[in-house]
Amino acid sequence: MSKNSAAFVLSRRQMFPLMAGATLFPFHSLAEATKTPGLGKIQSVQFESMAAPNLSNPAAMATTSIASSVIVQYNNGKKVKHELAYQPFFITGGEVPDGNGGKMLAGAYFDINNQPIIDKTVTGKERQFFSDAPDGTSLLSVPNAKVKGVKGKAVFAVVQFEYTNFAQDRKTDMYGKLPSPIAVLTLDQDPKTGQLSLVKYHNVDTSKVNGLWITCGASLSPWGTHLSSEEYEPDAFTAATNVNFKAFSENLYGDSTKANPYHYGHMPEVKVNPDGTASIKKHYNMGRISHELVQIMPDERTALMGDDATNGGLFVFVADKARDLSVGTLYVAKVGSGFTIDPAAPAANLTWLNLGHASSAEIEKLANILKPTDIMEVMPKDPQDSSFKKVTTNGKTEWIKLKPGMEKAAAFLETHRYAAFVGASLGFSKMEGTTVNIKDKIAYSALQNIQDSMVVGAKGFTEGNGIALEKALKAGAVMQLQLTGGLKDETGQKIASDWMPKNTKALITGEDIVSDELGNTANPNKIANPDNLKFSEKLRTLFIGEDSGQHVNNFLWAYNVDTKELSRIMSIPAGGESTGLQAVDELNGWTYLMSNFQHAGDWGGIHNKVKDTLDPLITANYNNKFGAAVGYITTKAGVSLKL
Repeated sequence: MSKNSAAFVLSRRQMFPLMAGATLFPFHSLAEATKTPGLGKIQSVQFESMAAPNLSNPAAMATTSIASSVIVQYNNGKKVKHELAYQPFFITGGEVPDGNGGKMLAGAYFDINNQPIIDKTVTGKERQFFSDAPDGTSLLSVPNAKVKGVKGKAVFAVVQFEYTNFAQDRKTDMYGKLPSPIAVLTLDQDPKTGQLSLVKYHNVDTSKVNGLWITCGASLSPWGTHLSSEEYEPDAFTAATNVNFKAFSENLYGDSTKANPYHYGHMPEVKVNPDGTASIKKHYNMGRISHELVQIMPDERTALMGDDATNGGLFVFVADKARDLSVGTLYVAKVGSGFTIDPAAPAANLTWLNLGHASSAEIEKLANILKPTDIMEVMPKDPQDSSFKKVTTNGKTEWIKLKPGMEKAAAFLETHRYAAFVGASLGFSKMEGTTVNIKDKIAYSALQNIQDSMVVGAKGFTEGNGIALEKALKAGAVMQLQLTGGLKDETGQKIASDWMPKNTKALITGEDIVSDELGNTANPNKIANPDNLKFSEKLRTLFIGEDSGQHVNNFLWAYNVDTKELSRIMSIPAGGESTGLQAVDELNGWTYLMSNFQHAGDWGGIHNKVKDTLDPLITANYNNKFGAAVGYITTKAGVSLKL
């Protein structure tokens, strides 16, 4: 989830080389727990933090390490402690059941004709490409589900794969060069224990949506569909010379010139069928931005969207109808005075700019026929022409002039440039995960890094956009946004949503430090570079997954919004990244927390003190460092939690 969107100069691993974890742990539902004899009703659930692993136990640093517990407090005063553990479904690159008695490769790549894409970089060892970067995951159920081999209840997990770092030769950088796969896992849920086992792996056919580009974070819609993402929208003005995009087109179509950049950077939606297959569509009208995570509000119309870019914006889409994202209005925020990352400071107000109303179908039609030069002129240097306007997007300054009548096309196909053109605050750096606390009407957004466009005088900084910090905080922060109704846009027109952010302030921050004895450059006992966010209403807990180049091991955290207690739940293999986070409050009477990890052993400068010790261990654990795990957290006893 971390890449310079303006130009693919550094590889994904070079920019943010750290950690992640693939998890999912079942609690019995609170409703079921009230029936437990001798315990009474649940009063609270508390996570007991684990210590960060170190070189006294290198094996713990080289795997998904869990030494945390969950403590359940009952209203009769009794407490029950459950020690947690990790159980993978599979390691990518391994064989998984295809549901028809055969096997297939987990995380495998396919072209537009659903044929395997072959890695030919090592002569005599040709094999199908597979991902080392599983990401967004949605655990869900489907009415009348029936899949062969399921003995308990059939539930499903939609898992998307963001990219793969290297080809077999370990020299060829593959970031952004392959069409991202999405798979549906059919899982057999044991009604007695809540345990899940893999029965079927189905690769979703994405040919009807022109394939997928760098699928990153994801969320589950209130109506049970998987809301995907396409991160770092390819620049349509430079696509013809972009090495990564040309390779992507070649691998997808067999033609380096065929892929249309306007077909990517959108929000895909996956619907799972009762038999464990799925269909997919793209919503072209939700802004062509660096989509990271989309959070749908309880009205089932309002979507708060992460924008993982330098000079990113805070975007909201409001659909005309509930449970239907095909038509709606796109908004972008302008930040008022007083913006700060001090949690004790007052919130900064937000004003909303209306970028336009459109259907997905009409924007897709424009995407099919328009060239970027049909929409606007873009100059890299000041043309000394007052008809051009200076804007800063994706970390670079340009001068643009809109072609007559092209406002709608610009708003939905050149969203970053157009938002800056109309005066929005495109000054955030890597605003990634989003989630919502429904009871308190608060949304949360992760700022993975607070630097560059957010800091006066730094790369991408824009005077007058409301975001002007005096000092960077590389370790990042989680922001909170108060949600309300009755807001109006900049023209005075009422926004048809009761779930619009009215202000923003910091909730919790990381802390930059001088390198410690292990190599950390951020305090290991605080969050660093938050990425995935998910909130559990029942547990009153915000879960935070890290994508950090500052923690030697990245962590998965639990932050109780009432007690303000931060607990480390899991440590990811060193060099990996925490992805795929999802909190499911109840599924057939059980509660789950899911997460994946990416690119274990992807070394950066902070790993110099541990690399030699850990590299052989991670190589042995994860398919010669080409694999990554998808699985779940359970108990050390090997059974799911009954709370």
